[in-house]
Amino acid sequence: MKILVTGAAGFIGYHLCEKLVKEGYEVIGLDNINDYYDVNLKFGRLEQLGIDREKATHFNEIVESSLYAGKFSFVRMNLEDREALPKLFKKVAIGKVCNLAAQAGVRYSIENPETYIDSNIVGYLNLLECCRHHKIAHLVYASSSSVYGLNEKIPFSTNDTVDHPISLYAASKKSNELMAHTYSHLFDIPTTGLRFFTVYGPWGRPDMALFLFTDAIAKGEPIKVFNHGKMERDFTYVDDIVEGVYRILTGTLDNRPKYKVYNIGNNNSVKLMDFIEAIENSMGKKAKKNMMDIQPGDVERTWADVTDLMEDYGYKPDTRVSTGIENFVKWYQEYYS
Repeated sequence: MKILVTGAAGFIGYHLCEKLVKEGYEVIGLDNINDYYDVNLKFGRLEQLGIDREKATHFNEIVESSLYAGKFSFVRMNLEDREALPKLFKKVAIGKVCNLAAQAGVRYSIENPETYIDSNIVGYLNLLECCRHHKIAHLVYASSSSVYGLNEKIPFSTNDTVDHPISLYAASKKSNELMAHTYSHLFDIPTTGLRFFTVYGPWGRPDMALFLFTDAIAKGEPIKVFNHGKMERDFTYVDDIVEGVYRILTGTLDNRPKYKVYNIGNNNSVKLMDFIEAIENSMGKKAKKNMMDIQPGDVERTWADVTDLMEDYGYKPDTRVSTGIENFVKWYQEYYS
């Protein structure tokens, strides 16, 4: 029985696939490799997993890993493809699913709403239907801290009301949680939603703050500092995130409800200006700062209460922001040298 990881060419998906295969699990990765950001970075991640770029360009064809033979394979596919996805579930013995595939980005959702409905709603429903008809043992899926909207209570708790999203991206993620609850209730499918907070680290997305700041500083260009720097984020290193996802995906479901949602973050809030300073220290170079107003869809502060995840799965994020940023800057300098 294999574990299906969707979004396998993505930032978190790549790291999770690598963790699972190194721990001895059989994994099939799925991704549509869209051009929301540089596809070369996505193919680069897949190459780290032993997937040939040329073979991975073809849709709906399973490609075996040259690095993890018998342990990892990949298929390029759209989740919303109602013919191809059910065929994959019929062809491959899939036991569990981790859905990390989604159209990401809060600001992008304001200009491109249709993309979010296609991927995050239609594609997600297609996946739920496949899980239903193939008796999947556990569906773990990515939600987002953005569901908390303008919640002013700190830290954010899964017991808080999340009925006021301020972006379509956030609304799509809240919808995913509601859809999962329905399928858990109607069809007895164990589902676990993970509200990811700001994830960073090597192979990170080019549209995220750490990448944008590092890239601009390296090129001597000014960085955009929104809300005039008065922002705080629960920055969480990718290895800590992946360890949490791994524990849930491979752990027991005893003594917990079939439907469950967790926060997954660093259990701390870091000031944006301190985050920028840590980047400057790692690069040995000061940033030119362009102070700007807050952007539509943004919130001033995020902070995850991860008590439930610690109690249920022993989750314990312990990577210091300075260490995580150093690791990213080292990767960036090597990758773009």
